[in-house]
Amino acid sequence: MDPNHKRSKTVDRVDSKTESTQFPDEVLERVLSLIKSNKDRSSASLVCKDWYNAERWSRRHVFIGNCYSVSPEIVAARFPKIRSVTIKGKPRFSDFNLVPDDWGADIFPWLNVFATAYPFLEELRLKRMAVSDESLEFLATKFVEFKKISMLSCDGFSTNGLKAIATHCKNLTELDIQENGIDDLGGHWLSCFPESLTSLEVLNFSSLNSEVCFKALEKLVSRSKSLRVLKVNRNISLDQLQILLSHAPQLMELGTGTFMQELVSGPVTGLKNAFSNCKKLLTLSGLWDATPLYLPVIYSACANLTFLNLSYATLRSDELANLLSHCKCLRRLWLLDTVGDKGLEAVGTSCPLLEELRVFPADPFDQEILLGVTESGFVSVSRGCPNLRYVLYFCRQMTNAAVATIAKNCPNFTHFRLCIMNPGQPDYLTKEPMDEAFGSIVKTCPNLQRLAVSGLLTDRTFEYIGKYAKNLETLSVAFAGSTDLGMECVLGGCPKLRKLEIRDCPFGNSAFLSGVGKYESMRSLWMSACNVTINACRTLAKERPRLNVEVMKDEGGCNDGQAHKVYVYRTVAGRRKDAPPFVLTL
Repeated sequence: MDPNHKRSKTVDRVDSKTESTQFPDEVLERVLSLIKSNKDRSSASLVCKDWYNAERWSRRHVFIGNCYSVSPEIVAARFPKIRSVTIKGKPRFSDFNLVPDDWGADIFPWLNVFATAYPFLEELRLKRMAVSDESLEFLATKFVEFKKISMLSCDGFSTNGLKAIATHCKNLTELDIQENGIDDLGGHWLSCFPESLTSLEVLNFSSLNSEVCFKALEKLVSRSKSLRVLKVNRNISLDQLQILLSHAPQLMELGTGTFMQELVSGPVTGLKNAFSNCKKLLTLSGLWDATPLYLPVIYSACANLTFLNLSYATLRSDELANLLSHCKCLRRLWLLDTVGDKGLEAVGTSCPLLEELRVFPADPFDQEILLGVTESGFVSVSRGCPNLRYVLYFCRQMTNAAVATIAKNCPNFTHFRLCIMNPGQPDYLTKEPMDEAFGSIVKTCPNLQRLAVSGLLTDRTFEYIGKYAKNLETLSVAFAGSTDLGMECVLGGCPKLRKLEIRDCPFGNSAFLSGVGKYESMRSLWMSACNVTINACRTLAKERPRLNVEVMKDEGGCNDGQAHKVYVYRTVAGRRKDAPPFVLTL
């Protein structure tokens, strides 16, 4: 067969009008508008020129996984009718303070272009972006139909920026502020919402620290009849929470304030009744400083809960067990490790439908703490929760046998993130590396998409990953590996790999350059505290000009020739123009 035959058929299919495309443009655009998946829409746009144009004009939302992978000008030219934009900025390791604050990812250049290209923009969702008060004021004043803003792990702004949003966005339906590095200047911004605003559906300011103007909050909640998500900060007392719930029994998601008995002026009957009236409640979070005396007031609202976030509640095992006995429909559960293994046994007993579990350390920096969770609790959960698909588990000890049992009990994992908090720790019983643990995960769980490994690991772990993890998209590695072979196995064996994050590992130039043919099909590679040199980075940049290869210089510069922090990502926008002096783009 002619080797060009398949290619020529593809070209003919893209360039010609087939019978399947003989629709009026309006009909084809309407059909494509019903497709919600960005991947599916992108695939549809490759069928032929008609479909490409129809998809282009019918697209209303765009997701940008790396703000430097494309420019705002290119986005605006490609999609002329966008109403909703999601943008991610800094690499994920910025969450671990490995990326300087002034690295970049400023939202303003995007807003400046969008003000002309998308004057009717309605929705903006940002993650790890640099956002200034000036940018928020620009957003609030330039986009007359703006309705929704969500900021997660962003920084650079203050409550003055929120004041601008509250003052100028007359049609606001969502204000969602989560885990941001925000300069909290006080809660007076809540008083800036106009009395005429009744459209609010989502309000989340749980990560702010200051006291808010409660009268303004109460008025806002009482007139927002469509409010379905309300997450307040820990300064809202139980008395105040009771008042808010009386105005909004229709809530589907609630984040409470502090749950301390000192903050209740009267009997708990009123608070219990307020919770029992929340018939539609599906998500519950907050519960700061929860005490056994007041936890029972939420029991009546737990019957239909699908997500319970207790990551701010230092509960003990018996308190958790009592609570979970009322939560038979839970699909997602976040906990602190103060619940111990006994608490996790209660999870296995009471939550048969559970699909996601996250267990966080109450004090990750205190190495002397002997409490917490172990492999025993994890195994208990796996026995009782066969539908478990997503896990993030922080612990101080683990065994190969336990992880093998967990994989056998829960073969449908798509996300498996195990963090043994002491770097390089082996199986504490056998003293063997944890290779077989992660080998059992990738062998037994064929749908695995995201994996984070920890503990004492040799190249064998990465051989297993390369051989068996055929659907893996994101891999996070720290303090692991023996030689370059480990990284080479991953890059050579995981066909769907999109993000590879590595820190404090022995991988060097050979491993790094083994991915020359792979990186253009990935979204990004992060390596820090490894054995990669600047010359190797130059080699990659020369061979793959469509990649941005960035080296972040430490305070002492790069005089030793080592590339201490390397960030590689594909881009159609070329070298970024706002790189700070400590970022060397090769």
